[in-house]
Amino acid sequence: MSDRAFQVSRLPGFATIAIGVFLALYIPIFTLAAYSFNTNISMSSWGGFSLDWYVKAWNNDQVKDATLRSLIIALWAAVISTAVATLAALGTTRRKAFKGQTFIYVIINQPLMVPEIVTAVALLIFFAQIKVITGYQGLGYLILAHSAFCVPFAYLPIRARLEGMDLSLETAAADLYATPWRTFRHVTLPLLLPGVIAGAMLAFVISLDDVVITEFVKSGGQDTLPTYMLGQLRRQMTPEINAISTALLVLTIALLTAFFLINRQNDKN
Repeated sequence: MSDRAFQVSRLPGFATIAIGVFLALYIPIFTLAAYSFNTNISMSSWGGFSLDWYVKAWNNDQVKDATLRSLIIALWAAVISTAVATLAALGTTRRKAFKGQTFIYVIINQPLMVPEIVTAVALLIFFAQIKVITGYQGLGYLILAHSAFCVPFAYLPIRARLEGMDLSLETAAADLYATPWRTFRHVTLPLLLPGVIAGAMLAFVISLDDVVITEFVKSGGQDTLPTYMLGQLRRQMTPEINAISTALLVLTIALLTAFFLINRQNDKN
């Protein structure tokens, strides 16, 4: 009997399948980025290198408005969802196990388990009733919808950070007659902060890229950058859309890289 542990990477054909999967995932992305520098408006031929489409996207007032709206919604959604997720993580980890804890965990992570279209339709029906009663048509609905959807994405890294924290410092603070609030403020929160930052960044990225929920909940004139791009694709695919997509891709990769680095630092600590 072999003493070597089973490894998937040693199975026949693993490398070939892995390379094929990565090519299928990334070739379309690289193609999109490359054609954002294409001189021709046609996507079927290469006319030379140019930054004109980035300049046109930068000077497009609709793109500016949609980008600003997306950033505002994503920032508010990240703040609200992270605050709620932090409280939920504290409530489910910093106490003894209790009856119904699993059910609460399922409720918190419901947006991850239910198809996004179901959540979008439910939010549409719920907010439609409120719009009729209040007459309010502002961005508040999109912010609340994105916040609700982003809570589990912020909750997971915060909960993971809490579960990996040593309780000895908090116990020592309690032994020195620190109140629960002072213990949280001066001990728990500083230790938890990397997880909170990671959760907020992940929530921001999820909100910034969301299309389905935004498309169902938004009112007229409230396009975000992803829904604006979707509308343009229905008319004509131009390298300007490629340029916007590439810029959004770079921003998302930068944020996810920072999220990865923060989580790796958490693991070291």
